[in-house]
Amino acid sequence: MKRSRKILILCHCLLNANAKVRPLATYPGVLMDALEPYLRQGVGIVQLPCPESSYLGINRWGMSKEQYDHPHFRRHCRHILTPVLDQVETYCASGCEIIGVVGADGSPNCGIHQTPMGYNGGVIGASEPVEEQIGGVHLSAGTGVFMKELKQMLAEKNITTTFMAIDEKNPGEMRTET
Repeated sequence: MKRSRKILILCHCLLNANAKVRPLATYPGVLMDALEPYLRQGVGIVQLPCPESSYLGINRWGMSKEQYDHPHFRRHCRHILTPVLDQVETYCASGCEIIGVVGADGSPNCGIHQTPMGYNGGVIGASEPVEEQIGGVHLSAGTGVFMKELKQMLAEKNITTTFMAIDEKNPGEMRTET
């Protein structure tokens, strides 16, 4: 069988919901509704590493973009993206087309159009009720920290592609970056 020579780069949790902060997974493992059309077309998949799991582990708290957006975490993102970008660069050199990068809107790292913002600081239960501390977090227009680093690293290698996002509340639709 002939190769499709088409590749889709996916954020980690789209193929493994177990990496998500509990209880945020809305599907058991693979988000099939969104990915099945690509799989039926024979598109190859490159799974990105999960920056949150590799940085803070599986038993982490949910966090906003502001909490991740600092130099050390961005260096961590670049470190774990380097082997993936080497692989992508090799695919491109062999004639493959990167048809897109798919993120998950609502993620502080893998969001393309929307990311959670509104860090209030403090320790849960300290001086303010928990509801007040987390009540300021809201979805805001913007790209997550990890995806920003990925875009920049792709640009450094002169690799252009489309960035798309899945909204898990409506996984059948893929929003393309404008």
